[in-house]
Amino acid sequence: MVRARAMLVGEQPGNAEDEQGRPFVGPAGALLRTVLEEVGLRERELYLTNAVKHFKWRPKGTRRIHDTPSWSEIRACDLWLRVELATVQPDLLVLLGGTAAQAILGRSARVTRLRGSVLEVPEVEMPVVVTLHPSAVLRAGERRHERRAELVDDLTLVREHLGARRRRKASARR
Repeated sequence: MVRARAMLVGEQPGNAEDEQGRPFVGPAGALLRTVLEEVGLRERELYLTNAVKHFKWRPKGTRRIHDTPSWSEIRACDLWLRVELATVQPDLLVLLGGTAAQAILGRSARVTRLRGSVLEVPEVEMPVVVTLHPSAVLRAGERRHERRAELVDDLTLVREHLGARRRRKASARR
C-alpha cells in the first residue's frame, strides 16, 4: 500500500506527462512544486495523479495541444481513480481543476463555486479541497497573479488542515 497524507488529483496528462509517463512533470507541475514548497507542503507526503489517465489532444502545427476530456472519458477512468484512492487512503483529497472536481463530485461541480474551503463529502469518506489546476494559472493572462494567489491560499488551507489533523492524532495518542 502507498500511503500519503493528501492525494492531489489533476485533470489529465499534458504533453510532457504523456511523454514521460508521470503526472505533473511539465510547466504546470513546475508551478505546482513551487507553490507546494512556498506553502510548506512536502511532496514526499503527497500522492500526485490525474483523474483522466490519457492525454487528449489536437494537433496545432507540430505541437500537441491539450483538449478537454468529455464526460464519458472522465467516467471511463473512474475505476482507476477509485482504486488509487482505496490504495493510497489519504487523509485529504485535493482536486486540481474542473475535470478532477467533476470526476469526484459530479458533472455539475465548478471550481469557482467550491474552492476556498474544506468540504465534507460523504461519498468519498474523506475531506476534499477543490482548487485551480496550475495550468489554469499559467493560462490566466492578466489575472495570472490573482489566480496564483488563489492556488496559494487553497494549498495553504490544505497544509493547515493536515497540520490540525496531525495535532489531533498526536493528542489522541497521549
